[in-house]
Amino acid sequence: MTARGKAKDRKPSREARLVRRATPKNTRGNKRAPYYIGCLSRRGPLSIWLVDGAYIRKNINDEFSNFGHHYSTPEIPKREIWLDKETDPDEQRFFTHHALVERRLMLRGKTYDEARHQANKEERQMRANSGDLRKVQTGKGLPDPKKFHVDLWKTMPNGVQVWFVKGRLVRSVYDIEFTEGGHEHVYEYIPRGEVWIDDDIHEYERGFILFHELYERNLMANGMDYDTAHDMASKKEKHYRNHPDELHEALAAEGWE
Repeated sequence: MTARGKAKDRKPSREARLVRRATPKNTRGNKRAPYYIGCLSRRGPLSIWLVDGAYIRKNINDEFSNFGHHYSTPEIPKREIWLDKETDPDEQRFFTHHALVERRLMLRGKTYDEARHQANKEERQMRANSGDLRKVQTGKGLPDPKKFHVDLWKTMPNGVQVWFVKGRLVRSVYDIEFTEGGHEHVYEYIPRGEVWIDDDIHEYERGFILFHELYERNLMANGMDYDTAHDMASKKEKHYRNHPDELHEALAAEGWE
């Protein structure tokens, strides 16, 4: 996917453990919606919230990914930034900074693309300073795609391998906008015959993301352009999120079994 990324349960970071789980009132005096998990911090009038991304993708906006703000995702209140609770806490600082920069620039009149370009630039520098590149290099050579692998989910009957990969490393080294999953017909850094799934995707959502990537990959392998294939895959994914009982047969039709 190409929107801005979830699976193994991890011991929460100190920052995550300090999340305030209060449920403040909104302007109408009602409790916040159930997808609010807790407030990570406040920057003046701006609140940064941890939210249930799976709920939001199913019920509000199926393109919501690791984070967002009102000017990128209109459903988000103007004075809030949302971070998906499934995001590995070790990336929260990257996403928070990106969202703050992007939001500030858009308030000053920049277009979304202009603001995103500058926010990406600053996020890339933060990631470069983190030392992630050294984790996937041998000496000063090119990154080794195998070092991004975490677990092999399955080798399909047609030989395609579906791998869980360390999403943070993919974003830091290859593509800052890698989100949820991808394949070689979209991303040149993914080896031929592999599908990559971000290891930070919650287990509940794995099947839906897997379907999206397999369906999209099969369409593109038959000559369809990315934009059309992605739109079709997104519509199908949204349908199966609302009809999960149909997902098994849909995956089988894409060659999963």
